[in-house]
Amino acid sequence: MGNDGVSDAFLESLEEAFNTRELLKVKVLEGAPEDTDEAARTMAERLDGVHVAQTIGRTVVLYREHPDDPEIRLP
Repeated sequence: MGNDGVSDAFLESLEEAFNTRELLKVKVLEGAPEDTDEAARTMAERLDGVHVAQTIGRTVVLYREHPDDPEIRLP
């Protein structure tokens, strides 16, 4: 995630990535307008079914269960 922050185009690219994966790691660059925690919350709020699994430094780990063939199950 870069200078544009959590933009509509960025969220669309995450949606596409979630079509083939259940876990995504997103790096929040230094120039991003939001800090890591704020960006993580915004992504989870704006994408259906997405949960913040973890933040490590400037990296956000997002999870969304695959609708047809889930591999990971959260407690």
